Amino acid sequence: MNVLVYLVPLALLLGLGGLFAFLWSLKSGQYEDLDGAAVRVLSDDDLAK
Repeated sequence: MNVLVYLVPLALLLGLGGLFAFLWSLKSGQYEDLDGAAVRVLSDDDLAK
């Protein structure tokens, strides 16, 4: 039971850290252009002619 004193706050801190990282990625625009990367994979602009 003594180990729960360390594990519960650690789990809460990791969960809050993940939440803050997700909110930061939303604010910085990481999810703005979801189709752009899929279309860029299919383009042949980098081929030598």
